[in-house]
Amino acid sequence: MTYDPGSRGSGRVPVLRDEWREPLRAQRDPLAEPGRVRSNRDDRKRWRKQTWLGRFISTYGWRAYALPVLLALTVVVIYQTITGISVPQMSEDEGPVQGPPTIGVASTAIVGAPPKGLTAFDANLPTGILPQGGPFTPAGARTWHVVPGTTPQVGEGTTKVFTYTVEVEDGVDTTTFGGDEGFARMVSETLANPKSWTHNPQFAFTRVDAASGVQPDFRVSLTSPMTIREGCGYDIPLEASCYNPAFEGQPRVFINEARWVRGAVPFQGDIGSYRQYVINHEVGHAIGYQRHEQCEGNGELAPIMMQQTFSTSNNDAALFDPGTVTADGKSCRFNPWPYPIA
Repeated sequence: MTYDPGSRGSGRVPVLRDEWREPLRAQRDPLAEPGRVRSNRDDRKRWRKQTWLGRFISTYGWRAYALPVLLALTVVVIYQTITGISVPQMSEDEGPVQGPPTIGVASTAIVGAPPKGLTAFDANLPTGILPQGGPFTPAGARTWHVVPGTTPQVGEGTTKVFTYTVEVEDGVDTTTFGGDEGFARMVSETLANPKSWTHNPQFAFTRVDAASGVQPDFRVSLTSPMTIREGCGYDIPLEASCYNPAFEGQPRVFINEARWVRGAVPFQGDIGSYRQYVINHEVGHAIGYQRHEQCEGNGELAPIMMQQTFSTSNNDAALFDPGTVTADGKSCRFNPWPYPIA
């Protein structure tokens, strides 16, 4: 600090000279090369020499890299919105993993029975045998009677409203499980459940009976094992249920009474859950889901179109249906519903 002339202790107030009135500023750029003073002129020359891309990045920094990505995502979203295409995401709520059902496609092929011509098969495979349990009728009269009763439409039915009857083979004794009405009630209540097929707005169901005068789209028929062998086939000697779209000229969902009474070894749920499963599975074939499914992941709920009567493990299921199932070691949990978390 500089003082006016005067002796020390003169009592005069120190006065700043004019050079102290200049603004304070750093004389050196701490990031510049040693000994070189940074100038604004150098900055302007460097800016002019940059390309337009360089200037863009210098101005916007990290945002310059994010903008092209956001633009690309915007284009993809707009395209998917216009075309209706989206990335498929599967979950339990989406139901069967196979493609859209083949509604209304004429066919005479039996769906749901074990495949024909399978020779390398062990009929004693534990998962396929009929478990011990209550009595059933081995053979009926091979004719059916319609159980009286109707229901209003359940479901939206934007694509198809299916009509169905509930029938019992003549000669089959139903007294041990609630009679004919008990069987019919289980069918109707299962198809009306929100976790069943009507969770998909494409489908709706209306139960009709003989007095309705309506030709049903299919007939849900409780049937004895011996008649089932004729309606579903018996190439593999196991008790099965199936859908036959042209049995004596009538589409018929065959429900095997032996399975209705005793269930299945691999299906670890109670008998009521198994009955819901077999109704949903075979009706699934009737409304257009023709193919079977396999377990998608260890510990997951089995797809409703997996043959849970025979197995919930892909290794075992591949022995029943090698053309559909891959023996990859995956095992699922039993599941009676197309949309189990609806």
